[in-house]
Amino acid sequence: MRFLSFLALLAGLVLTAPLPARAAIDVYEFDSPEQEDVFRELVRELRCPKCQNQDISDSNAELAKDLRDKTHEMLLAGSSKQEIIDYMVARYGNFILYKPPLMASTLILWLGPVLVILLGLGVVLLRTRRGRRGRSEALSAEEQKRLAELLNKDKES
Repeated sequence: MRFLSFLALLAGLVLTAPLPARAAIDVYEFDSPEQEDVFRELVRELRCPKCQNQDISDSNAELAKDLRDKTHEMLLAGSSKQEIIDYMVARYGNFILYKPPLMASTLILWLGPVLVILLGLGVVLLRTRRGRRGRSEALSAEEQKRLAELLNKDKES
């Protein structure tokens, strides 16, 4: 009886145990090592539109997999690196590039950080100058008298 209970328990554990996770690994074949190098460069340069802060080589999103597949397909069809980049930009905009080109529409991306740093430095300089001006002013005669009284009172205590 105990043996049957043990077997039932063991069977329950085996049947309800979670299955090991299986990760999908993309395997791409290329006609030449140069094609593979271009593919690796491209998947590192293109940003995943869904993940936003990952390139398509690191992203597990279905969209990133589709973009990797499309890149591979276009490379095998004879498209150049620039043609693939142009296709992706036409479809997803400059956001898909980690290094967007300098254009009127992307000017804020390039100048924004510099402007923020300059603004911060300006605020720090203004506050520093105001602080110095306030400290360099001497106490009036009345304020000096009051300070002396407070210091004497403190010594007597």
